[in-house]
Amino acid sequence: MSNKKNIVWLASYPKSGNTWFRIFLTNLLEDGDEPADINALYPTTIASSRSLFDEAAGVPSSDLTQDEVERLRPQVYRYMSEITSETIYHKIHDAWITLSDETPLIPGDITKAVLYFVRNPLDIAVSFAHHSATSIDKAIDMMNDPAFAFCSRENKLHNQTRQRLLTWSLHVTSWTDRSGLPLHIIRYEDMLTDTFNTFKKAIVFIGLNYPDEKILKALEFSSFEKIKSQEQEKGFREKAAKSVSFFRKGIAGDWQRTLTPEQVNRIVSNHGNMMERFGYLPT
Repeated sequence: MSNKKNIVWLASYPKSGNTWFRIFLTNLLEDGDEPADINALYPTTIASSRSLFDEAAGVPSSDLTQDEVERLRPQVYRYMSEITSETIYHKIHDAWITLSDETPLIPGDITKAVLYFVRNPLDIAVSFAHHSATSIDKAIDMMNDPAFAFCSRENKLHNQTRQRLLTWSLHVTSWTDRSGLPLHIIRYEDMLTDTFNTFKKAIVFIGLNYPDEKILKALEFSSFEKIKSQEQEKGFREKAAKSVSFFRKGIAGDWQRTLTPEQVNRIVSNHGNMMERFGYLPT
């Protein structure tokens, strides 16, 4: 196989702005006369998609153990890279990990770029709890658990393969410090406060060249109000089954009205170093 560097990974811990960027990217690439349908986003298939794996691997993932699926995933991405000449965009929530033989889950030889979305974990805890239809304390437990993974139950066939997220801090470190991939970090808070510049820098980094007016139009079509209105009107297929809505508030600082001092302390005591690095330590 040739090694074309044609995959762009849109990587993040959950609830960090990944979906908003994907909606913007769809509006930018499609350049339509009205906002893109949030249920028909430009192919940014999640990298853990079971159907993606089954198609590319030629063997049903349901016949394999989770470890066997994980070992084959790098080859699935190489196959996807091989069969297309276009840029592939993959959303991914997995931490950047190496497998039992030290092979990276995400192969560097086919990676064009990584956009890594980071958000204040105090706000993630609130948003993650709503998204998972669970308590904030449970969401904090998940964020503090180095063994935390999505779709990890052996007795259930999820629509996605297992994704090891690790702790919030370890997730951030894995991509930003350990991966060695060409990477651009995007703070969710900057997406809100310096929207145009933040989104423009991101698309330039991944090799897209669009005039400012096209970027501004795509941002207008991707505004939180328009996204939320679409979800209320026709739902959003990526919403968790138990969740009331996927697009909830789209703000920063909600934790100040929501978390107890003890909950804040549980997050800061686990993630203080990484929070300080990104300007998230509460005063």
